[in-house]
Amino acid sequence: MPPKIFYQSSMPRAGSTLLQNILAQNPEFYVTPTSGLLELVFGARLNYTNSAEFKAQDAALMKKAFLAFSRAGMEAYFQALTDKPYVLDKSRGWGVHFDLLKLIFDEEPKIICMVRDLRQILASMEKKFRQNPDKHRPIENHSNLSGTTTYKRALLHLQSPPVGLALDRLIEIHQRGWDKKILFVRFEDLTSDPQATLKRVYGYLGLPEFGHNFNNVPQATQEDDQVYGIAGLHAIRPKVEPLQNDYMSVIGKDAVRFLQSNFAWYFTLFGYTASPL
Repeated sequence: MPPKIFYQSSMPRAGSTLLQNILAQNPEFYVTPTSGLLELVFGARLNYTNSAEFKAQDAALMKKAFLAFSRAGMEAYFQALTDKPYVLDKSRGWGVHFDLLKLIFDEEPKIICMVRDLRQILASMEKKFRQNPDKHRPIENHSNLSGTTTYKRALLHLQSPPVGLALDRLIEIHQRGWDKKILFVRFEDLTSDPQATLKRVYGYLGLPEFGHNFNNVPQATQEDDQVYGIAGLHAIRPKVEPLQNDYMSVIGKDAVRFLQSNFAWYFTLFGYTASPL
């Protein structure tokens, strides 16, 4: 029997890998690192949409066949990887494709979205930038004065993947009303009260709770972060505990002022308080 597939579609640097590895403690769960499953569905959808062979046949019949192909393909994908009854697949694109998942499985998907104080997300991105000065950093281009200061890099992150794209997707999710069906989990809540947060997660998924060990979370998910050009991008701390907010010292007042002025919707939506400047 194919596993029940749940989805995680989160903001960058917001604890998505941590949540995956906490849930990996539950023997009923198979959790993924950053997943390429959505890309397989995209590839099939592109060919189904554009190939003459599909266009030449009955449209309604081909749509039915494509959806069945996608569902069976997704289920078979995980049947080849695990015999566990539940899967949590992690990809930042799932949330904004709520309607596609609903169409494929003929039911509303269960999607978890981790969010975090946007100031701290950018601070975390900046700290990763500073981590390996011996390596080339594509965001920094001295010949055209792009990304050459902390402030410029902050603005670039807001206008490009992964942060900018994730923000656009959040806007679309709320515009389409899918936010009412998605479980949003604040990173700060997960790290300050993991037990209550996991209770919310299990309640949303409709599953019995599990006794997690938040003092020792082994890294079950593995991925080569050199592929993404940032070492340690998906490494987690073994103990779940709050992290210090250091955004002011890392990205500076100007970047914080810009964020609070131009992304007030994010602060309001997720309950973050603006800092006095």
